[in-house]
Amino acid sequence: RFTEPQALEAEDWIVAAEVEGRGREARIFRAAAVTLPEIEAHFADQIEEVEEVRWDDEAGRVVARRRRALGALTLMQAPLTRPDPGALGRALADGIRSTGLHVLPWSKAARQLRERLAFLGRHDPDGWPDASEEALAGELDAWLTPFLSGLKRLDELKQVDLVQALMTWVGWDRQAALERLAPTHLEVPSGSRIRIDYSNPDAPALAVRLQEVFGLMETPRIGGGEVPLTMKLLSPAHRPVQVTQDLASFWRDAYFEVRKDLRGRYPKHYWPEDPMEAEATRRTRPR
Repeated sequence: RFTEPQALEAEDWIVAAEVEGRGREARIFRAAAVTLPEIEAHFADQIEEVEEVRWDDEAGRVVARRRRALGALTLMQAPLTRPDPGALGRALADGIRSTGLHVLPWSKAARQLRERLAFLGRHDPDGWPDASEEALAGELDAWLTPFLSGLKRLDELKQVDLVQALMTWVGWDRQAALERLAPTHLEVPSGSRIRIDYSNPDAPALAVRLQEVFGLMETPRIGGGEVPLTMKLLSPAHRPVQVTQDLASFWRDAYFEVRKDLRGRYPKHYWPEDPMEAEATRRTRPR
């Protein structure tokens, strides 16, 4: 800044020959005007023209521009008319890293796939990639960046199919193993297909109405038979009445107290004395 008002303040470019201090608060005591052609003539061998594609936190988008620069000094800049799509994607990936994975369009299917992969990574870490949030953020270039080509803004991420991105990363050839070890649903004795909840990778759960699992002797297992499901047994109103990983023990011991309570609250429903021999039903009573 000048120490007092100066006509030079109106100039686009000056040479500050005598200053005190550093940065924006440095005081200018002696200066002269200079034109851009003069700068380009004197420093022609030091001026570079660069294409810059980067994430701009303040703008919240990827900035793509052509810049003529003398060191750190920008002489001229203009938007790039045809930036490299791959460079745009890589810059947007930087924006996702700085903002967080919550900006991605996590559909129910994509979120469950991520949780299934996290479950497999926890129980078979040598065979499956780590799908925790920290690991996915660190591996962004491996699984997501190829799907960001040509995108510039966070609101354009809704175009990205995260299920396809994650499956491509894992490998489509492993889809059968994924379905076998960490299925999305489990068919229960009533015939219903119930979605498995993988939100806790240490204890995946199955929330199902009690009447739909009559006759199911043992707790279902996944992960190649290594991991029992946490059975969240529900009333006809879908309220939890028991949580167990030992279904056989529940039928043998706790069921009769639960039955007594449910018969009082839901007298029209089917509450057999022998649940292991009874017919499972999704209706009020079996046909």
